[in-house]
Amino acid sequence: MRKRLLSARAAILGTSDGGWLDLEDVAEAELSSEDVFHPIEAALVPGSSDGWRAATPGRQTIRLLFAPARNLTRIRLRFVELATRRTQEYVLRYSADHGQSFREIVRQQWNFDPNGSTCEREEHQVELPGTDTLELIITPDIGDDRVFASLAELRVA
Repeated sequence: MRKRLLSARAAILGTSDGGWLDLEDVAEAELSSEDVFHPIEAALVPGSSDGWRAATPGRQTIRLLFAPARNLTRIRLRFVELATRRTQEYVLRYSADHGQSFREIVRQQWNFDPNGSTCEREEHQVELPGTDTLELIITPDIGDDRVFASLAELRVA
């Protein structure tokens, strides 16, 4: 039997500061790839520095699996690009039937430019009852499939 002891607060609320879920304790992550020096925990855990980076170029998928299912009300995403001019697209979707079907929450493009637009931060107010799967699909550059995806922060409440 596998088990893990939670702090009293996390066991009761399952949340971290600001009402954000403690994703290390309440979710499992599935990834299409991961740079060994920039694991997904670096984007999911508050206080981490560099965030997650893909190990392979092109489109990437990050899934958070919740058991039990959660009623989600906020999703925060932050992307940072300091060096390359590119147009990124992300799609955020959720499922309440263990990934059998997905509903799109948002599809958004952002133009990064090292001379000014280097950070995209989005906070989506949502009503997603019974969510067991949250999926983020990142196309790091819609015009070049050789670019590596990254994610500075992902928070869920």
